[in-house]
Amino acid sequence: MISPIEELDFSNVFALTITILLLAIIVFLRYLIFSGAYHFFFFKLFKNTFQNRFLSKKKQKQKQLFKEIYWSAISGLIFGIFMIFCYYLFTINATLIYEDVSKYSIWYIPISIFLFLFFQDTYYYWAHRWMHNPKVYKHLHLVHHKSIHTSVWTSFSFHPLETILQALFLPLIICILPLHFYAIIAVLGIMTISATINHAGVEVYPSGKFGKWFQSIFIGATHHDKHHTKFNYNYGLYFTFWDRLMKTEF
Repeated sequence: MISPIEELDFSNVFALTITILLLAIIVFLRYLIFSGAYHFFFFKLFKNTFQNRFLSKKKQKQKQLFKEIYWSAISGLIFGIFMIFCYYLFTINATLIYEDVSKYSIWYIPISIFLFLFFQDTYYYWAHRWMHNPKVYKHLHLVHHKSIHTSVWTSFSFHPLETILQALFLPLIICILPLHFYAIIAVLGIMTISATINHAGVEVYPSGKFGKWFQSIFIGATHHDKHHTKFNYNYGLYFTFWDRLMKTEF
């Protein structure tokens, strides 16, 4: 009788492990390159231009930065595993991902991007509020909130359990919402850019009357910074909609 262990194809297991590690490295490097470039642009290259828009005058401690990068590396590994899982779901036709633009309409692509972001924002808002439950907070969300004054490196700095909770959304949404490959590439880019903008500690959104209107709809650095400093407010991810509706906006 052959045991289950003997039935395993270890060459496939090795290939899968290497693929996950490569994806994790790609996700992590993308995070390092984009976040590093963002920080260099606003805090080094054009520091004098944007210093009035810095949300904190305190210099980031090296210890905090190293911890954020450490947790971000683990998040990259977890996101890599979930990306492999999503690809597996695609190969067995368990998702609604499509390649032919004419299957729906070219106009459906931007609509699907908006729907993805709205559903993710909804998922995250309620998951985020749940993570602030005192019985849950110390096990999931405390790591992220140790960064009171955030930086570009805070954007991926999560406890592994919180990363899993966030990553679960992707395999769920691709099974219920038709998405073209271009839409998936777009939302992955928006996720990275938005996370960096919200945590970088510098307000880059416009000011004045238009800026006030813009920031009443879209979450930026100022809005999310208040979540880290005031704690029980501003739970949204992209939009202020749920915070305004549930009266949790500061």
